[in-house]
Amino acid sequence: MTATDLIAFEPAPPEPRPAMTGPGHDRTPVQRAFRLILLGCLAVGVVFLAVLLAYVLTEGWQRLDTELWRNQASQIHPATAGAQAAIVGTLWLMVGTALIILPVGVLAAVYLEEYADRDKWYNRLIELNIQNLAAVPSVVYGILGLGLIVRGPLSLGPVVLAGALILALLVLPVVIISSREAIRAVPDSLRDGSLALGATRWQTVWRTVLPNSIPGIATGSILALSRAIGEAAPLVVIGVAAFVQFNPASVFDRFTALPIQIYNYASRPQEDFIILSSALIVVLLAILLLMNSAAVFIRNKYQRRW
Repeated sequence: MTATDLIAFEPAPPEPRPAMTGPGHDRTPVQRAFRLILLGCLAVGVVFLAVLLAYVLTEGWQRLDTELWRNQASQIHPATAGAQAAIVGTLWLMVGTALIILPVGVLAAVYLEEYADRDKWYNRLIELNIQNLAAVPSVVYGILGLGLIVRGPLSLGPVVLAGALILALLVLPVVIISSREAIRAVPDSLRDGSLALGATRWQTVWRTVLPNSIPGIATGSILALSRAIGEAAPLVVIGVAAFVQFNPASVFDRFTALPIQIYNYASRPQEDFIILSSALIVVLLAILLLMNSAAVFIRNKYQRRW
């Protein structure tokens, strides 16, 4: 028998067995135990959240009527009290915050991603500070705003503009980080093609990079605003009024917001005020759910797969 015949009759090597990495094929008991612990922690969080939501809905359902946003606040008649000033003040606050964070956050992200030289020490310092500021507690921004904006150099007082500036400082790092991620996700081939056709760097950014990164920027900005709308600590620190019976007409008027109004009603001993605060919690949760749903819709509908 020749060498060629031996090669022809050599048995083929056995095929490797597929790795059992599915949900039901953990390799060791330790992995199964760790998976069960994770599922248990998730279940605890979901159960507590469901209980709180059920309690709030049960308590506040009877006050979810038109009087809630048609009537002003009251300290004497909880049965007819509303929160029109708090709802309008919250809308003013969110519009002012959005007008500040969108241009500043997006332009800062464009500079850091498209123009900044990462070898320069000051650019690295800016990036480090942005990362650190995203984790600073909200009450610290309230103290900073109290010393610099409400009092101090600007001395605006507890008005709509001061609240919008403080909340903008609070969520601006989040907007910058999310906008940078959206800009970074645009392929370099689009930039190179635009530059190869004779476009300037600014034309490339304005006509190619930004239009393709709008879904990610919009999603991050909406999520940042949804965080700002529920913040109460900075507003409490700067002295936002807990009881207001008029709607703000400009950014220089005093105001109140839903988190402050909820805290005011919940701290009263009367049962009707507790019910009213639960109804306002439902309204605030509905606004947050609407904003988060809009962010998810924009991401799923306009996100591009490169």
